[in-house]
Amino acid sequence: MIATIILLSPLAAAPAFAQETPVPGSQAEAYWDKNEFKASQDALKKEHGGGTNYMILADRFEYQSGEGSPALLLEGQGWWGTDENRLWIKSEIDYDLDAGSFEETELQALWSRPVARYFDLQAGVRHDFEPGPSRTYAVAGIQGLAPYWFEVDGAVFLSEEGDLSARFEAEYEFLLTQRLVLQPRTELNFAAEDVPELETGAGLSTAELGLRLRYEFDRQFAPYVGVNWKASTGETAGFVRARGGDTETLSFVTGIRLWF
Repeated sequence: MIATIILLSPLAAAPAFAQETPVPGSQAEAYWDKNEFKASQDALKKEHGGGTNYMILADRFEYQSGEGSPALLLEGQGWWGTDENRLWIKSEIDYDLDAGSFEETELQALWSRPVARYFDLQAGVRHDFEPGPSRTYAVAGIQGLAPYWFEVDGAVFLSEEGDLSARFEAEYEFLLTQRLVLQPRTELNFAAEDVPELETGAGLSTAELGLRLRYEFDRQFAPYVGVNWKASTGETAGFVRARGGDTETLSFVTGIRLWF
């Protein structure tokens, strides 16, 4: 019994000894000035994701020709912020060259925050300017990289008039070489109810499929060629036919992809 007490007595004294001589949080604190050490920590934090950055991407800036009127399309997005909080701006502009008018002009402003390793939750507002009635929408969506490297973007929209709709986009990049990239893309639009003033029918309203081949002179500048098919479905197709429009269009495209 006495031998056991003698063996355990150093362990009982260890906490008291540790309290008398606290260990600093970092050994560097013992050698560096407090202000210099904080500046070094701030720089380290910035280089490891704590800094503010930005990105601007013109994913599709193209001329479309084929069935229907020739058109110019600009679809882009950009963000500013940190790894955890970002302000996103997304836009899509479709200009009919024959009519000399805009077919679609959309702008979104979103705040995003990561909810998984490769996905961000986004929320904000969207506004449609032309050609139909102006609409403002509340937006909630998710954007990120799905398994097998599919880039996906899905969102739900609720307009000021109470119209509920949704959109899903997905694309994939096949690297044929280090610079030659084949990119299939799809976009599906849905509506919860008929909205005649917007020529939108309930259910799947439009579907779009595209295939583009680009050559990256560098990662920031890449001209491309491709083909794009777009179709109105269901009641939406009925609205389009009623005004004499085409329910399906097949276009050949040429354009450039830019990012900064």
